[in-house]
Amino acid sequence: MNGQNRKDILPGLEVDIVLKKDQKTGKLTRGIVKDILTKSVTHPHGIKVRLTDGQIGRVQKIISK
Repeated sequence: MNGQNRKDILPGLEVDIVLKKDQKTGKLTRGIVKDILTKSVTHPHGIKVRLTDGQIGRVQKIISK
């Protein structure tokens, strides 16, 4: 499942995100969602989230529901 719909993303989910510094390479970082930062219902590049370790990026893939 991709991370473009806000309704699919909840705190506590395991996700793969792309960090701002990794957008050119597409390197993914896995973590647990702490906060959802995007206010809109959808976003073409992925919903922006903060992980429990403090990293911020856009969700590319939802690992677990």
